[in-house]
Amino acid sequence: MNQEKFVNSLLELFPRVMRHLEEQEAREVTGLDVTPAQVHALLALNAKNNLTMGELAAELSMAESAATRLADRLARTNLIRRRGDPRDRRLVRIGLSSYGQQLAQLVIQRRTRTFGYLAEHLTPVEQENLVQSMQGLLRSWAEIEAEAREREGEQKEM
Repeated sequence: MNQEKFVNSLLELFPRVMRHLEEQEAREVTGLDVTPAQVHALLALNAKNNLTMGELAAELSMAESAATRLADRLARTNLIRRRGDPRDRRLVRIGLSSYGQQLAQLVIQRRTRTFGYLAEHLTPVEQENLVQSMQGLLRSWAEIEAEAREREGEQKEM
C-alpha cells in the first residue's frame, strides 16, 4: 500500500475506531461513579502497586501535577491509599485500597468479556494481525514521540 492510500484509509477509519473505543470506555465505567481517567489510574496501580507520584504520572503519560490532582480525587473516594516510603521519607507511595482493587478487577472483568466477544467475531488470522498492528502502532508512536522530544531538546540548546 502506498503512503497516500495508507493515510486516506486512516483518515476514514480512525474516527470510527475512536468512536467505538470512546463508547466502550463509557460502558466500562457505567454505574461505577468513576471517570475514564480514574479507571486508567486504577488499572495502572493494579498492575504496579505502590508507585510514587512521578511513577504514576509516567505510567499515565501526564504531568505530575495532573497525576497529583487525579490521585487527590481517588483518595477522596477511598479508591487509593497513600503512605510514606520507609526508605525515603520525602516520597509518598500510592496503592489501591481494597475498594480500589475491587473496582479495578471489575473493569478488567468487563474488558475481558468485551475482548472475548470481539475475538468471537474475528478469525484467528485477524486476531493475530490486529495484535501485531496495535504493537506496531504503539512502537511507531513511541518513536515519533522520542524524535519530537529530541528535536525540542536540540532547539532549547540553540
